[in-house]
Amino acid sequence: MVTIYVDADACPVKDEIMRVAARHDLKTYLVCDGGLRPSQYPAAELIIVTQGADAADDWIADNIRKSDICVTNDIPLAARCLKQDALALKPNGEPYTENGIGIALATRELMQVLRETGKITGGPRAFNKSDRSQFLNRLETTVQAAKRQS
Repeated sequence: MVTIYVDADACPVKDEIMRVAARHDLKTYLVCDGGLRPSQYPAAELIIVTQGADAADDWIADNIRKSDICVTNDIPLAARCLKQDALALKPNGEPYTENGIGIALATRELMQVLRETGKITGGPRAFNKSDRSQFLNRLETTVQAAKRQS
């Protein structure tokens, strides 16, 4: 059985995840360090972890299994999920892959250094409607692929 894990603190597509999860009757964990209301979807469970830099990431990485799906913007968490043979998506629908995760981690480190030195001061572009639509489509196809794998 495929399960969806959501790094929920700053996830902009929780409603979309619930729609897809309900359509496929999938257990879904919304993992955060507080401040979220429980979902109306009966198979969704709100997991509130102790506050800490990686507490939600650790909970997800400790519980995710092969063919499960993680939705996160956190590249190190995505790498941990991929090591468990799980699938990982960004909230804009872009998948994390085994081939691309090393480059993503390296780019993250480089960008962090550039921000710390003041060479880059802006953040990522704003999340928009087409990102939301792309995410919905990609999550649907990812759920179907995960079901075939499991």
